[in-house]
Amino acid sequence: MAAVAAPFKVEGVYTALATPFLADGSGVDFESFARLVAAQVAAGVAGVVACGTTGESPTLSKEEKRAVIARTVELCRGSAVRVVAGTGSNNTAESVELTAFALEAGAAACLVVNPYYNRPSQAGLVAHVCAIAAVGLPVILYNIPGRSGVNMNVATVAEIVARCAPGSIVALKDATGGVDQAAELALAVPSLTIMSGDDGITLPFMSVGARGVVSVLSNLAPRALVAMVRHALANDFAAARLLHESTLPLAKSLFCETNPTPLKFALVRAGLFASAAVRLPLVGIAAESEAKVAAAMDKAKASGVEF
Repeated sequence: MAAVAAPFKVEGVYTALATPFLADGSGVDFESFARLVAAQVAAGVAGVVACGTTGESPTLSKEEKRAVIARTVELCRGSAVRVVAGTGSNNTAESVELTAFALEAGAAACLVVNPYYNRPSQAGLVAHVCAIAAVGLPVILYNIPGRSGVNMNVATVAEIVARCAPGSIVALKDATGGVDQAAELALAVPSLTIMSGDDGITLPFMSVGARGVVSVLSNLAPRALVAMVRHALANDFAAARLLHESTLPLAKSLFCETNPTPLKFALVRAGLFASAAVRLPLVGIAAESEAKVAAAMDKAKASGVEF
């Protein structure tokens, strides 16, 4: 088993970076990507996730994934921002290969989503994660049953943590849609850091022990998210709630269509992306959804949220 790369404390805001495409969708727009990452660094996020769901990882080629991960590491070099590489997929061998690349490229950890479509058993989930963890790059588990079709239950998480080398499994991003499983997990595996995977319920998550969020909204409004999470970590939930209330309608608007379609429209409107292009089978945002996102952005800005 490979030695695990230097561990770190997962805490705060980790932005699940959108991947900007050229207008025709033919390639990655690295100029827009550099603007996005620079905004994250300036806002003081704790980390960024390259090639996650929000980054449209299922439609990135192997070469594009490697290029995006390497560029993210380069853009964050010299800052305090940690780079997490989204290396999980429904193909264990490919995930192991990409994780080895991310380790060599200088990523601090990898985000490993439950294998989608093939819907493995709980034993299959354990074997899948343990194979990836053996590479030696710290792992953040990503439990999102709505996208993957399978839930990683609490007993399975506990087994994975117990089987892998100490320090291998550093956190879990919970996108189950509620706080029940996270609260149970916090009691069952107290050594594991829990991160919210849903901007709309980050504050409730932190009330039951989560230490931050892997956020979609922070692509657009990182300063507000950083401030909210810092208040919550300091147990100032009154101040955190004010920021939660000012950003909640915007967070909800970003899911009026499949993520990241509304987000990309918002990032163009904010001047960060040159194009809102997504790749098939995703399609461009509908006019009525544009209006919802624009109205939510204007309302958030009027309440003091910076883009």
